[in-house]
Amino acid sequence: MSHSSSWSSKIGFVLAAAGSAIGLGAIWKFPYTAGTNGGAIFVLLFVIFTIIVALPVQLAEFYIGRTGGKNAIDSFKTLRPGSLWPWVGRIGVAACFILLSFYSVVGGWVLNYVVHSFTGEIAPNVDFGALFEKQFPTRQVRFFIKGCSC
Repeated sequence: MSHSSSWSSKIGFVLAAAGSAIGLGAIWKFPYTAGTNGGAIFVLLFVIFTIIVALPVQLAEFYIGRTGGKNAIDSFKTLRPGSLWPWVGRIGVAACFILLSFYSVVGGWVLNYVVHSFTGEIAPNVDFGALFEKQFPTRQVRFFIKGCSC
């Protein structure tokens, strides 16, 4: 396969890059984390360290993708033939599958709450923690939610 696809618009590329860089976890818990860790100074340090750490990694990813012009594994094979670098691409693909399983579960929770809100099962003064524990009563899920709750 010598044909590689490219982005049809710059805004689509920027939105996809921002979505992959930010992630659902950061959106979900960032306000709470910022509020409990110093507010504005936390946000300032977060932005500085994001630029120092994440920007070079993101630029390297863009360079590898644009130069290789193929998928993650084949781009590393093209850039460094005969090395172990294609394993970095394989690990990246595996990480995407793991993240997909996380997003599928969270998407199911969101869909569940949307359906319950439209059917009237969620009243305005309902305790969401109790509702969630009733629907997902396993000890592991309760531990996860209490560890991640805002």
